[in-house]
Amino acid sequence: MIIMRRLTIILLVTITVTSCKTQQLFLNVTQPAPVTIPSYVKSIGIIDRTKPTEETKSMDNLDKIISLEGPKLDSVGKSGALQGLSQELLADGKVTDVKDLTSIDFRTSSMGSFPIPLSWDIVESVCKDNNIDALFSMELYDTDTRIYHQPSGGDTKDKILSALLEPNTSIETFVTMGWRIYDPRDKAILDEFRMTRSIVNSGSLASTAIALAARKDAVKKVSFTAGNDYATRLLSYKIRVARDYFVKGTDNFKAAKRKAQNGNWDEAGELWEKETTNPKHKIAGRAAYNMAIINEINGNLEEAIKWAQKSWEDYGIKLGRDYAWVLKDRLKAVNLLDYQEGK
Repeated sequence: MIIMRRLTIILLVTITVTSCKTQQLFLNVTQPAPVTIPSYVKSIGIIDRTKPTEETKSMDNLDKIISLEGPKLDSVGKSGALQGLSQELLADGKVTDVKDLTSIDFRTSSMGSFPIPLSWDIVESVCKDNNIDALFSMELYDTDTRIYHQPSGGDTKDKILSALLEPNTSIETFVTMGWRIYDPRDKAILDEFRMTRSIVNSGSLASTAIALAARKDAVKKVSFTAGNDYATRLLSYKIRVARDYFVKGTDNFKAAKRKAQNGNWDEAGELWEKETTNPKHKIAGRAAYNMAIINEINGNLEEAIKWAQKSWEDYGIKLGRDYAWVLKDRLKAVNLLDYQEGK
């Protein structure tokens, strides 16, 4: 008998024929979060390290002019990003307390790239002084604007009028930010991640000039969303994967196919299990492989690995060889997911 265990996947009903002897099913599998936050991290602080030093301030001002940033564009964007991050972290429930520590005057000599990491003495001091378990740091933030104009034909007077009125000008603003997460307890940088978002406005040169002057709200909004997105790196997510299973060989395989198509996977598994002792190696091998499938569906990954390996090692089913490696990777992912969820 097949024992049902904790389901870690959701079976989708979509089934498509992939060959005369196999069919394909699709599963939704839960993947661990890209960033693992230890269970003891409950209170975090957010700092801003993007302020230029006095030595680099003149270069930063020049960069703002060249990149058409405009007054306080970066400041507005950073504020939005930090708000987005803080809001999503609390909504996710991974942490219970988020403290805004942006008033601490951190400076950086790097422009457009990650600065060297904070020393652990500084990290430990900030965390101790503010009673927090980890430090989320905005390590870089930059906006860069480019204007693209496609001139039209005609005489000089027509070209000027066209530039002002015709919809042949685009303005694209790139928003780039970088984050680090510092864990003072283990003295580990839990994540270092750079992300870029863009905002595009198209129209006449006149309308583009208006958009250029009114970018603050758009930059703040896209930065807020980016901050939200970064916080989701602490969350698990689902992906869709495909699996092939055998449907031909004996009457039991044919009957199991019909049961599977109706979603009766356990009954299909019982029929496959009967064929694992079939005297014909090919039939027994296919059944062993399908037993790996039903065990994955039921969340029994260790048992699924054994059946997949058996189908290859004892019967030479090539699908079983590759499937065993896929299942081993899935087991590692599930173990990491359990750790992330404190199980």
